[in-house]
Parts: sequence; C-alpha cells; structure tokens
Amino acid sequence: MSQDRMFPYYPGFGGGGQGGQGSQFPSPPSGPPGGGGGGGMAPSGPPPSFVPQQSQAFSMGSGGGPGVYAVDPGAVRPCLYQFVYIWLDNGRSFWAWLTFVGRRSVAGFRWTGRRWVYFGVDTNSINSFVCY
Repeated sequence: MSQDRMFPYYPGFGGGGQGGQGSQFPSPPSGPPGGGGGGGMAPSGPPPSFVPQQSQAFSMGSGGGPGVYAVDPGAVRPCLYQFVYIWLDNGRSFWAWLTFVGRRSVAGFRWTGRRWVYFGVDTNSINSFVCY
C-alpha cells in the first residue's frame, strides 16, 4: 500500500502525513468535539467479531441501504465515534473507529486483529463503508 493512500500514526515522527503541523491528517485526538471524556480515544475493546458483506455497503456506482453512506465527508461524518467497516480501492479492508472527518480525508483508529492503531486515509481511496 502506498504511503500517499494510508498513513499509520507513529508517535515521535513528524511530517510526511503522519500527524502534526502541516499534515493532511491530525495527530491522535484528545477527546471528542465539545468534550465528553475519552470519545477521541481508541475503543476499549475489539470491534464486532464479524466481517460485513461488502454487498451491504454503499459502493461508488451502486445503491445503498439503511445505515450505509456515500463516500464523501458529509456522509462519513455520521460514522464518527462508531465502528465502521471500510473497504479500500486497493482491496484492503478493516474495522475502524473514526475520530476525524476532513474535506478529503478521515482518520481514527483501525483494528489490526489484536489492537487499535492510529491511521488516516484519503476519502478518494475508500471504495465503500458501513457504520455500526
């Protein structure tokens, strides 16, 4: 996967899209907008134990159903602080917990299978997604 498509966050590293000033993606958040204690942190446990069918999600060029959204910032925003399953156009897919939605990117935590790691991705590289 190319570094211009998906950026893991590595504490202590600056620039290069990995958080910090001048970056496309923010540093890990300290909390949700307006406060509220801990909402900007990774979830305390794993995501749901199933992998949704991509046919349940909205794909560019197809229809959607209840609870699925087109891939644009306004449509992704309802997925903030929820579990979301994301399929990228490079074939990768993963569970995420979004904490940031910008004009052209989203960021938050993605599940590696064992733990949550901070990431950011350009919305143009998202093929489809579904919120839970």
